[in-house]
Amino acid sequence: MTRGFAWVTAALTAVIGLLVGAILAGAFAPSAAVSAPPVAVAPAPAVARPTMPVMAAPSGGFPTSFADVAERANPAVVSIDVASRARRRGAPARGPDEGSGPRRPEAPRRGTGTGFIVDQRGLILTNQHVVDAAERVMVKLADGRTFRATVVGADADLDLAVLKVDAGVPLPELPLGNSDELRVGEWVCAIGNPYAYEHTVTVGVVSFVGRKLFDQSLDQYIQTDAAISFGNSGGPLLNTAGEVVGINTAVSRQASNIGFAIPVNQAREVLPQLVETGRVARGYLGVALRAVDGDLRQALGLGATVGAIVEDVTPGSPAARAGLRPYDVITAIDGKPVDSDQAMIRVVSRGVPGQPARVQYLRDGREMQALMKLAERPNRVAGGAAAPGSMPAPQTTTPQLGLTLIEVHPGNARRFDVPDGTTGLLVQRVEPVSPAAEAGLERGQVLLHVNRRPVSTIAGLRQILGQRAPGDPVAVLVFDPALDQRLLRVVRADPR
Repeated sequence: MTRGFAWVTAALTAVIGLLVGAILAGAFAPSAAVSAPPVAVAPAPAVARPTMPVMAAPSGGFPTSFADVAERANPAVVSIDVASRARRRGAPARGPDEGSGPRRPEAPRRGTGTGFIVDQRGLILTNQHVVDAAERVMVKLADGRTFRATVVGADADLDLAVLKVDAGVPLPELPLGNSDELRVGEWVCAIGNPYAYEHTVTVGVVSFVGRKLFDQSLDQYIQTDAAISFGNSGGPLLNTAGEVVGINTAVSRQASNIGFAIPVNQAREVLPQLVETGRVARGYLGVALRAVDGDLRQALGLGATVGAIVEDVTPGSPAARAGLRPYDVITAIDGKPVDSDQAMIRVVSRGVPGQPARVQYLRDGREMQALMKLAERPNRVAGGAAAPGSMPAPQTTTPQLGLTLIEVHPGNARRFDVPDGTTGLLVQRVEPVSPAAEAGLERGQVLLHVNRRPVSTIAGLRQILGQRAPGDPVAVLVFDPALDQRLLRVVRADPR
């Protein structure tokens, strides 16, 4: 045996001996020391831990997983294909005796969208813009069946439409929830056909409730970060109970994670009218309103008044015939208190045209009332005035507000579509970072009143502003030619 091999053998023997000893010692060692008395240790003080609330499962036996929600909802979600005639761009219409060449064929306009069944007899809810001007509407169910659909009714103001298919058998339907109970941060899921990818399910939360997009009086959109894309229009927005809380309608072009849905309660209110008459008739008084907030109370000296303040009155409307004026504060209608402009709009729009309405309001601190008959709300009209052009010098600026103004005269009034006889100050420029910009004032608007006092000259405006304490809010009544309406804005003037 060599000397090296002997050293290796000895080393291995020593290691094995140590390991065996450690194992035996561990196997026969006592579990606790008893030779010494235990040392008394004061227990640590109890620390109160916050308890998280336990989320209750949805009632009614509905699933809590979105996989279950999608499984139950998908059979009632449909894809919609529409087609209408549209001439090729650049192809003028020709009569039978015009020209010698062959007529160009008409290229059909096609579109897609989503809908969902709300009645087992075949009633389907979707967006009005999905089927607008459509001559042929085809509906495809989740099981592959396809039906020709008819448009039962449509409402452009809310962007809703009701379709009808005849399947011959009861169809699966989706339950409608209560959108008034939605809270910001609540989980929701959207089902639709984005870019023709049928029955796509996306999940997110409610980001905002009551968003204004198109119509300041009616819009109450639900904003969500659940992915909504082109083709999702008309599809359902569902809560964790599998109930429809919204109808997916719009997307933001500036961001990929901002979508909007019509609250289902708004749809529920007009659904009977759409089914029975094909249209929606809403009550109308002819007043433009805004809520009374803290700055407006201070600027106009309204004290603790609560209600909806009149910005403008439409000529010939029920409100105009009853004598309502700007700055009147509506406090109740038919004896029911009005605490905001939205509350007033909801009450009036739910009314039936032709029915009487008793309006209580404050004018210069005096309580007044008027009985008027509701008219029918005009349909929403798209479009506006042309972009205003340049204006002649001289320019006059108001540093406190951030506006460049010029007195209204016949030349610039015609250019900016200002009605004949209007006196005021025409907004030529709004400083991008200014109190006026923050208040929403825009170029082309006309300042009519400041703190309820008419203004027609720059000197008069400066006199009014000079009587206010630095930083105090200023109530400004403006005329907007693009809307053909007066608006009441609050500007907190800079202390310059």
